[in-house]
Amino acid sequence: MKQYLIVTLAFLCFYSLSLRAELVVIQLTDGFSIKGEVLQKKRDTYYVDLGYGIIQIPESSVLQIVNAVGETQISEMSTGTLFLENSANTPQIISELVSEFGEGVVLIETSTGLGSGFFIHEEGYLITNEHVISGEHEIKVTVFEDRDSEGKELQRSLYEDIEIVSVSPEWDLALIKILNTDKTFKPLPIGASGELDQGERVFTVGSPLGFERSVSEGIVSLKNRVMQGRLLIQTTAEINPGNSGGPLFNLYGEVVGVNNLKIVAFGAEGLGFAIPAEMVKLFIENRDAFAFDPRNPNNGFRYNKPPNVKVSLDEEN
Repeated sequence: MKQYLIVTLAFLCFYSLSLRAELVVIQLTDGFSIKGEVLQKKRDTYYVDLGYGIIQIPESSVLQIVNAVGETQISEMSTGTLFLENSANTPQIISELVSEFGEGVVLIETSTGLGSGFFIHEEGYLITNEHVISGEHEIKVTVFEDRDSEGKELQRSLYEDIEIVSVSPEWDLALIKILNTDKTFKPLPIGASGELDQGERVFTVGSPLGFERSVSEGIVSLKNRVMQGRLLIQTTAEINPGNSGGPLFNLYGEVVGVNNLKIVAFGAEGLGFAIPAEMVKLFIENRDAFAFDPRNPNNGFRYNKPPNVKVSLDEEN
């Protein structure tokens, strides 16, 4: 059996406290298997607790992972109350990722404009930009779901009963929820933006200028650009009005950022920016600190319907 690296005691103590793990059997490509708890996966390495120590197993040495009763383990691991991580072990081509995760991207409409968003939980929790819903109470969400009988298209479902859960103008993030439905939705896994490399390929799915489910591709120009006091991911992926609040994906199918703004100037191209996934996770985990209060006029306002007034026009003689 191949020998795998035993991790130091300090590393053991840190990771044994970091995640809730499940007992699994890891089948290796050399024919052997290992039984333990997967504490964490960092891109191409599994950290496995054997009970008496932790080992690192390269992803290339793993054939498959099954749980203690022999069922294949689901690759997505819940690490928070509302979001998922670790959707895939290997990079995939963009067309396959769009087919798999496109259903989790939505169109958001308000009385003042359009934006995008994405599901983080099957019960209808969505992330978008705060500026997409700022000052609004009447929000509509269009979900592209339930493939037609021929399996070629996604159908539109409009939801108008939307609750604003949390907002942060400073972080430009908002958490909203679809209410009064028994449907389950497609949540998108949130990745680790800190692991992005300069030049790494990324892509977006959104509704720029209302052109729903548009896909654009680019690279990470810089993963830690400071803009207006915010730390953002700079990307060449095209981001236009309507893309705001939509996901920026890596090739593992993970959301590594939330599209947020672009620089528009004569001769300027490929200057898009996204909020890093690590900030999104902090926002979700501390959503009670950003809880939306409808009584605060700075958090939105209600529109009064205009009265019905009959206007008569007298003909001039």
